[in-house]
Amino acid sequence: QVQLVQSGGGLVQPGGSLRLSCAASGSIFSIGVMGWYRQPPGKQRELVATITSGGNTAYADSVKGRFTISRDNAKKTVNLQMNSLKPVDTAVYYCNARLTTTTNLMPNDYWGQGTQVTVSS
Repeated sequence: QVQLVQSGGGLVQPGGSLRLSCAASGSIFSIGVMGWYRQPPGKQRELVATITSGGNTAYADSVKGRFTISRDNAKKTVNLQMNSLKPVDTAVYYCNARLTTTTNLMPNDYWGQGTQVTVSS
């Protein structure tokens, strides 16, 4: 059984900062790419940022220069530091990990439970 458990999020004023964290646990053999996605109200889920096990990162154009993704391979965690937040960043944020387990060496995507981020004055 694999779980991705998220923490952080909440309500913040425009220009503020929030940090999201996600911890993977269970019968994990290896973790490849980890990332954050978000789903704004009434819209489809979209990619925010990804990070490889080697630390290579990629960002959506809309968050470049404001958001920073990081991970700790030993702790199996991925974080998203969000600065200069805007109302358009309001969404449910999901962490994602492509990983293999001790019983299935085919990589599969696993998702966190989602956390609400609301940017409003």
